[in-house]
Amino acid sequence: MVRKKYRLVGVLAILLTCAAVCRAQSAQHFRLEPDTIESRLRQYEGKDAERRITLTRLFEEAGCKDNRLRVQPVKRADAPNVICTLPGRSEKVIIVGAHFDRVDAGDGVADNWSGASLLPSLYQSLSSTMRRYTFVFIGFSDEEQGFIGSRFYVNQLTEEELASIQVMINLDTLGLDSTRVWTSKSDPGLVGLLNKVAGTMQLPLHTMDVDDMGNSDGSSFRKKGIPTMTLHSVTRQNMHILHSKRDKYQAIDRDDYYDTYKLIAAYLAILDQKGIRIAPPGVDAEKDE
Repeated sequence: MVRKKYRLVGVLAILLTCAAVCRAQSAQHFRLEPDTIESRLRQYEGKDAERRITLTRLFEEAGCKDNRLRVQPVKRADAPNVICTLPGRSEKVIIVGAHFDRVDAGDGVADNWSGASLLPSLYQSLSSTMRRYTFVFIGFSDEEQGFIGSRFYVNQLTEEELASIQVMINLDTLGLDSTRVWTSKSDPGLVGLLNKVAGTMQLPLHTMDVDDMGNSDGSSFRKKGIPTMTLHSVTRQNMHILHSKRDKYQAIDRDDYYDTYKLIAAYLAILDQKGIRIAPPGVDAEKDE
């Protein structure tokens, strides 16, 4: 989570029905055991280049390999982006992203190995059945240097490729507490569906805007007019952990972290099952300041 400040001036919505939400617990996806989620979280060691190698290996172990997995060299970045694609029946895309780079202070477990190491598990959970949408899971490099990896990714896409992206779900700093939604950086339709899924599953979900702390990779997609939602676990009581020597494995609440995984996995399955309808254009994308 980089310490810069941006402004959200527009949102896009998805349409949903209660019937889809009621299927949250039965939506087809494979739930991994807590030990698997924790084991991947524990593999946080190393600088950015080493983390990229670890993340690539975790994707391979989760079944994403060969032509589904690639690294994308990024100009002026310490490491490439790591991209895993789960093909669906449609070429329309749902992106799930998290940065794997870290600052020098602490071990960077919460910010943001907690998000990056969850990507292979979410791939594994959703790959148990054929999906309606194509899911693209991306580990972004150099978020802490100004969203370099995510900006590079969206800027090299063609107009057709950009148009195929329906939503982007951004994971940044999980497990310090229960799941939070950064509402000022999130599309209200996406948030509304998440609230209903959380309620159905009886999992905790709160809102917490941390605009005064900076921004995250979702901003790169909002600038292109793509609806986003950013999930985190930052509170006023734990925000001192970020970018400090206190950002260590011991800071993670494993129960909260596993609840977050369960919620996101079910939510993505529902998002895929129900389908996405975007509101008509005409809303300004987020401006770069």
